[in-house]
Amino acid sequence: MPVAVKKLPDKEYITNLIPAEHIPEPKPPRYISKYRPQVKVEKKRTQEIAKTMGPAKVEIPDTKNFLRKNSKKAVNVKPAAAEKSSQDRTTCTTKKPSLPSKDNVPMCGMKTTKNFITENAIEIITSLPKKVTQKYCDTRNGDKHLLLPSGIKPLFIQKKDYGQIPAYLKKRREDVKMLHGRYEAAVKKQIEDNTMKQLSEEEREELLSGLKKNWEAVHHDFQGLSVVIDTIRKKHLKEKLEMLMKQLEQDIALIEKHKRIYLGNDPDGCQY
Repeated sequence: MPVAVKKLPDKEYITNLIPAEHIPEPKPPRYISKYRPQVKVEKKRTQEIAKTMGPAKVEIPDTKNFLRKNSKKAVNVKPAAAEKSSQDRTTCTTKKPSLPSKDNVPMCGMKTTKNFITENAIEIITSLPKKVTQKYCDTRNGDKHLLLPSGIKPLFIQKKDYGQIPAYLKKRREDVKMLHGRYEAAVKKQIEDNTMKQLSEEEREELLSGLKKNWEAVHHDFQGLSVVIDTIRKKHLKEKLEMLMKQLEQDIALIEKHKRIYLGNDPDGCQY
């Protein structure tokens, strides 16, 4: 007999060490359908009659009602024969033309006075000759090809506008010329509005030579400094001379780069 192990409680007692008897739980009652008797009766009435040897009574087939040919195929039952209308009998969509009457007799025996030989000769003489298609052969067997699309005959140099300036280049040249004219007019107007004066070439050369002389004088002073810079005064003097030389070099480069120099109302300011 199986023995169930009982879980020990939180506190242990000596009496809990004795194994207790296992009492099985009772099972619930088995499910039985309420339609069970009715199913048994229907089974006996339908299946158990012909369980081994088939049904007890079988209807004997009629000898006249045997299987005939095409009896199982669907038969199209035609409706009762009806009179066909004239529209059903007509196959053409349009009516044919009526026959000519007996009085309409065609004219026969008519002759023309046209001389076909002379007319054909005149037509051939006055017609233009057929233009011959130019071809070339590239093999000894006589294989012919068209000459014009082959590239052998120069066609591009025979054009009327060959060697001439294209129209789009002429238009572009005119547009560029017009833009330059507008720019010159705008600059001239701005000069007149701001009352700016343009330096002449002599004044520009004189200004450039004066800047170079000043640079040489500053450079001479810079070369006269002592080798050892041990005081604050010498250090400041060296930095001042270097800054002045750098500024003169920038002014000289700027004047040499621009050929046109305009002076405004402010004597210290200029435009290039």
